Amino acid sequence: MPEATVLLLVTRRGCCLCEGLAERLAALGPALPLPWRAVDVDGDPALLARYDLEVPVLLLRQAGTDDRPLPRVPPRLVGDRLAEWLRGRISGLKTA
Repeated sequence: MPEATVLLLVTRRGCCLCEGLAERLAALGPALPLPWRAVDVDGDPALLARYDLEVPVLLLRQAGTDDRPLPRVPPRLVGDRLAEWLRGRISGLKTA
């Protein structure tokens, strides 16, 4: 059964930016405000049409709503600063 609300990391195999963001998300562990999963943009025609050259992209996926993109994650944010940044962006999208 899918999660009601997740972060979806739109990625591409061989993309160093995508791999870096995935590693930073994984390193957050329980500090991450939501569960996340990665999806390869090349395996989903709808995502490919929308995000082909923009990966990595983080989307907020909630049941019953359209996916909503988060702003591009600053590449130097790590650890607690990344978790806090994500919490702020996610709470803004959930109330929108």
